[in-house]
Amino acid sequence: MSTNTMSQPLAGRVAVVTGASSGIGEASAEHLASLGALVVVLARRADRLADLVARIEKDGGSAVAIAADVTDTAALQAAADRVEAEFGGADLLLNNAGVMLPAPIEELATGQWKQQIDLNITGLMNAIGAFTPQLVRAAAERGVADLINTSSIAAQNIFPNFAVYSGTKAYVTHLSRHLRAELGAKKVRVSAIEPGIVGTELQSHVTDQGALDWLAGSKETMEWLTAQDVAETVGFIAALPPRVNLQQVTIMPTGQAG
Repeated sequence: MSTNTMSQPLAGRVAVVTGASSGIGEASAEHLASLGALVVVLARRADRLADLVARIEKDGGSAVAIAADVTDTAALQAAADRVEAEFGGADLLLNNAGVMLPAPIEELATGQWKQQIDLNITGLMNAIGAFTPQLVRAAAERGVADLINTSSIAAQNIFPNFAVYSGTKAYVTHLSRHLRAELGAKKVRVSAIEPGIVGTELQSHVTDQGALDWLAGSKETMEWLTAQDVAETVGFIAALPPRVNLQQVTIMPTGQAG
């Protein structure tokens, strides 16, 4: 194995990252580029994406920005068509766009319910619908492709006031298992990543005081994960030999009990 293959195991691969303007998506885009992938960064905030592409290129990587809202089906399909036309299609999709808006269910915060379902579920499905044909073709041609979905430990554990968010993440994890059963035989590896608490922009969207108090307390009692921790896990999954598929990876802060 050449030194270049070891240092850039994703050379020649085309990775699409949704929710790439901050947090796990941003860190993952940078890390995948450092491993040799051409990274297509996708999010709504064009200015943040431009800064990200500039950083990746300054570090010697390759990246392209496509500003799009994952809840817009037509925009996602247009993005996929562009990736197909310009780069021959994606062979790695990291579905990372998401939002966390906890609140007691009795508050009937229906706008927040809809926002979480639209982004965490419908947005995810839009990206899967747009890019899965490319993943299947790439796997047939190159022997491997990856569909990596960002879920959460909330898919497994119980957190009061997080019912809707947790429900959307349980959907992501369970969907991933089903898609693996469908796509694994076609050499498309499907993985769900379930992080515990990660220090990202996600917490800045929280308005529920009980959840804010809980998050503040947890930060005093444990060291949270960083976005880079999760990004390195994404890179590890994608760089494994084609025969190896990490179906579900739970990444927890050492001090987080549940």
